[in-house]
Amino acid sequence: MLIVLRTICGIMRRKEGLIVIQRKKALCAASASALAALGGLYGLYRYAFYSPRGAQNDDHHISTNPQMQVYREEISRAIDALNALPCERVYITSADGLRLTGRYYPAKPGAPLVIACHGYRGTPSRDFSVGAEIYRSMGCALLLIEERGQCGSAGHTITFGAMEKYDVLLWTRWAADRFGGIPILLGGISMGAATVLMASALGLPENVRGVIADCPYTSAKDIICSVGRNSVVPMELLYPFVRLSAKLFGRADLTQADALSAVKSARVPILLIHGEDDRFVPCDMSRAIAAANPEKIEFHTFPGAGHGLSCLVDMPRYEALVKAFAARTIFAKEEKREES
Repeated sequence: MLIVLRTICGIMRRKEGLIVIQRKKALCAASASALAALGGLYGLYRYAFYSPRGAQNDDHHISTNPQMQVYREEISRAIDALNALPCERVYITSADGLRLTGRYYPAKPGAPLVIACHGYRGTPSRDFSVGAEIYRSMGCALLLIEERGQCGSAGHTITFGAMEKYDVLLWTRWAADRFGGIPILLGGISMGAATVLMASALGLPENVRGVIADCPYTSAKDIICSVGRNSVVPMELLYPFVRLSAKLFGRADLTQADALSAVKSARVPILLIHGEDDRFVPCDMSRAIAAANPEKIEFHTFPGAGHGLSCLVDMPRYEALVKAFAARTIFAKEEKREES
């Protein structure tokens, strides 16, 4: 009997050992799967949101896109001309503690100020080299901000406007504190355009008179899905993981990057411009934005213009639109802004 009991106990111990080993193997497999999933999410974050602030911030690092290459020499000359102008380096601190910077180009005392926001992984000089000439010809001062995680500003995460819109709000308050009640115009191109549209629904200072948005997207989700439409994995399946990666590693809520929703509550007039041959941000995105608030938004398209190239495809028309809008806003007699 004793021998039988010992045999049974031995068998039970062996079974328990096997169970422990199996549990350890299962735990290791689960851990490996979790690490692989986390690594995949981090890869998505690095690809879409991480900004190393390297070669992409070289002013002359112009896209190899054939549409852009047509104007390469003209853009390079405009970049050199803008960079040769004297400017003041200015700074603010974002709501989440990042040191943000911009370049202030002065004009005559009391002149209107244009605060300009560059595009995704862009630079102020590259994205506004041509447009800056229009604003300077009108006698405007310029503040070319360098967005979080890009150029000289701190941070490493681009949030597609979710956090940048609040940075724009702080820049307008900085300008109001420094210059008083001078008229302010917000301008943006590509992601910068979407960002200033998002900011249009925030509590901007009363002296912000209008917004000029060139080739914006409707939302972070829409542009990410549009750019990734040819990916192996369907974007409607992949996007939730893209959004999660931004939240986990960049602390960014992409649902807050929604220009289409923001313009419905815009308190200022908006000039919206888009190239009809834009192969990066579809022109239909601006059409949707314009339809969301036709009372506030004046919308113009440029036939044959690629992404951000409307001003170069038809400079006389582009300049006329900008100057006419400025005449109605920052150069108009001061009026109390309509309350929402």
